[in-house]
Amino acid sequence: MASNGPVLTERRASASDYLKFLHAWLRKPRQTASIVPSSPYLGRLMAAQIDPAGGRVIEFGGGTGALTREILATGLPADHLEVVEIDATLARNLRRSFHGVRILEAPAQSIVGDSAGGAGGYQCVISGLPLLAMNKALQGAILAEAFKLLAPGGSFIQFTYSPRPPVADVVADALDLGVERVGTIVRNVPPATVFRYRRAADIAQD
Repeated sequence: MASNGPVLTERRASASDYLKFLHAWLRKPRQTASIVPSSPYLGRLMAAQIDPAGGRVIEFGGGTGALTREILATGLPADHLEVVEIDATLARNLRRSFHGVRILEAPAQSIVGDSAGGAGGYQCVISGLPLLAMNKALQGAILAEAFKLLAPGGSFIQFTYSPRPPVADVVADALDLGVERVGTIVRNVPPATVFRYRRAADIAQD
């Protein structure tokens, strides 16, 4: 009879993530977009945009580590991943769960100075931040900081619970960014769509 150990382990992890996320949402509902953490299916689609041998990755909005777990599952070395999480309790839990991963407890819009890779040092930004809930000024500040971190050709990967791109057109235009739809995960609660933002000049070279 086949073992169902991996399935049970994943379910236990999901239940633990849900409780942590619910506590975070109760403390700061405006800062946490949903009371349900990202599903493994969503995390795997986002992580699939990473080259595990391609250099550093930074995650914005680590939460319970649902996306972090899938990023590391690609084979990316732990010391090549940094996670930004402003909530102190969630950041503490991330440090306990992911040894070797650097956790940055600071706002995503001003993280370059605290990052190990610095400006231009990252192949990819993976974002679980609730961009649709933010005003255009904050969206612009976060995206501008992300693209300071990204090397030429680098990507900003963002999921959203809306079928439309999560960054306002005026913000993307001001930063000269293009957007591509990666895919939709219906096995997420609620269903989520993943978008990839890149510099328009990089897209034009494809």
